[in-house]
Amino acid sequence: MAVDDIEGRDVQFNSRPYALANPQFHNLPIFGEFRGRDNPELILTLDPQPEVIFKLVGTGRGTAGAAPGTLQEKTGIPVIALKYGNLTSLKADLYESLHIIGEVINNTSRAEEVISSFEELMKDLKNRTQNIDQDQQPSVYLGGVAYAGPHGFQSTEPAYPPFRLLPVNNLVDGANSDAKGINTSTIAKEKIVEWDPDYLFLDLSTLQSGDKAGGLYELRNAPAYQILTAVKSGRVFGLLPYNSYNQNFESILANAFYIGKLLYPEAFTDIKPAEKADEIFSFFDGQPVFAHFEAMYNHKVFQQIQVQ
Repeated sequence: MAVDDIEGRDVQFNSRPYALANPQFHNLPIFGEFRGRDNPELILTLDPQPEVIFKLVGTGRGTAGAAPGTLQEKTGIPVIALKYGNLTSLKADLYESLHIIGEVINNTSRAEEVISSFEELMKDLKNRTQNIDQDQQPSVYLGGVAYAGPHGFQSTEPAYPPFRLLPVNNLVDGANSDAKGINTSTIAKEKIVEWDPDYLFLDLSTLQSGDKAGGLYELRNAPAYQILTAVKSGRVFGLLPYNSYNQNFESILANAFYIGKLLYPEAFTDIKPAEKADEIFSFFDGQPVFAHFEAMYNHKVFQQIQVQ
């Protein structure tokens, strides 16, 4: 087994649940650079030699480096192309990739368990909220979404997965007819003020910008944001970063249960968001890691954030 070089880096903010739960990845041999820049020469130096190489395709930045056929030609090792997919519009791609991995590594039972867990968690969210009428759905805005690094409060996600898994009015979703799939967008500050969402959420990856920049700093210091109803009423809340080195499905689902609990408490009376997050992390990654996120992001995860 080997990893790309992002796993060997020492960083202050590590928002990848699988890496937090499996620190041993940090010390594994390196086979190339991150975002798909595989190094055939490094792969050929691995001992023992891999019997197969899994290669993501069709994932934008993840398609950098040699194409699967080229990589197979240069290494002489079978290369299997996979699509990352997602939990919404590209769910079939995700499940197909999991099935393929399960078959190749002779562990189809684990692949089925993972797929079943995704389905059960999403079904649970749907069952709890299926009777929420449209006029009962609060308007929401998520700011501070990371994309190739931290960004400020105007960075958001039209198809933010937790908002797609719950009955909420994501003001950004559908606002741009050209935005398709999971695409980060930058919204004008004036538009956010015009929308005046009922609830504001902050992707805490924005804290990586430091104390004098990023979404939280902007919320606290930009006069335009101070007039927002959600700011004045204290309805600003912190969420787990979810797209650190591609989407982290565990964090997506943990965020969805927290948002559901916050917006519709009567439908989630039995849910304690931190415990639910650790239940999800433990199943998918092998360890509960919510405490790591709490410490990393200054105990702002799943918390009301003081802005004024």
